[in-house]
Amino acid sequence: MNYELYLGYWAQRYKDDLTHDIMPFWLKYGLDPKHGGVYTCLDRDGKLMDSTKSVWFQGRFGFICAFAYNHIEKKQEWLNASRSCIDFIEKHCIDEDGRMFFEVKDDGTPLRKRRYLFSECFAIIAMAEYAIATKDVRFVERANEIFQLVIRYAGTAGLLDPKYLPALESQGHSLTMILINTASRLRAACSVCCGTATTPSSLTARIDASIDALERYFVHPEYQAVLETVGPHGEFIDTCMGRTINPGHCIETAWFILEEAKYRRWDKHLTELGLTIFDWSWKWGWDEQYGGIINFRDCCNLPPQDYSQDMKFWWPQCETIIASLYAYEATGDEKYLQRHQLISDWTYAHFPDHEYGEWYGYLHRDGSVAQPAKGNIFKGPFHVPRMMIKSYQLCQEILSISH
Repeated sequence: MNYELYLGYWAQRYKDDLTHDIMPFWLKYGLDPKHGGVYTCLDRDGKLMDSTKSVWFQGRFGFICAFAYNHIEKKQEWLNASRSCIDFIEKHCIDEDGRMFFEVKDDGTPLRKRRYLFSECFAIIAMAEYAIATKDVRFVERANEIFQLVIRYAGTAGLLDPKYLPALESQGHSLTMILINTASRLRAACSVCCGTATTPSSLTARIDASIDALERYFVHPEYQAVLETVGPHGEFIDTCMGRTINPGHCIETAWFILEEAKYRRWDKHLTELGLTIFDWSWKWGWDEQYGGIINFRDCCNLPPQDYSQDMKFWWPQCETIIASLYAYEATGDEKYLQRHQLISDWTYAHFPDHEYGEWYGYLHRDGSVAQPAKGNIFKGPFHVPRMMIKSYQLCQEILSISH
């Protein structure tokens, strides 16, 4: 493989698809010019199906727009959209206790609040990335306030309702994973903007704590897997839930760790950990029969419980594209570029909607479309554009190093 031609092609493809397809689709159909923020419940052609707003996506699209502004092109409409989402969060999405809602009406009227801290994490990365774009210290300071709230709730017993009653003590992989990326994005903003009580070194320590917990509790070499749910000390829970492997989550974790390894000049331990998790998760996730990354597996090869267990969702494919490029950058091993080619060829053959734009989100195992909508409360402008921005950066970096 001529990797220079290959990576050059994909770098241009990512940039073109982002700027001519993904971002225009969401700016045209998703932005709410009346109330601010973004809608995500869009049909195949962009028609609004439900005016309920996902609070996750106010932060997610706020981040994406500023991230694209910082790394692709200084488009004012992107920065304006980021600010619109952040302002909507501040005006409408925060409860009296400082926690955030999960769903609100189009005008911001609260509808639902969940125990999870993901709305807060996505608001943090949006404000941090906007601070990098504008050099406005107020946004990094606000992001830090919310981050401290997240750490307090995550680390204080009894503040969050437990997922299960006391008969089953457990902890989940998702928050441990997402705090790595959240702290990383906030650290980048702290490095650009001064005046915050949180320092880059303290955020690095927070990342260390998350990676240590991940390695200590969720990495199970006996199954060559990262498990989604374990006991309070990492105990294996021999139930359908406890045996669940989510390859997409695990692969996302792998590239978060590889990104951190790169930040530390390819720290040996972190690089090996990230590559190990990626290698394990590729074996569990890659569908040898049909291609693509499958949703769920059981670590004992029993039937997974989740009804969507053999489907192909949009986001695991995106995470795998990013992870394969990070792994290739870390090692120079062509097997990771071959994985990139496998996942990219399959993803681009099945997910993009060439008639109406953007990507489908939900495919059957064989790659046929399960439902054609472009968004809902959980799918919207985040994983696809993040993949394109990150992968464009990685291709460019690898090519610049080779020269």
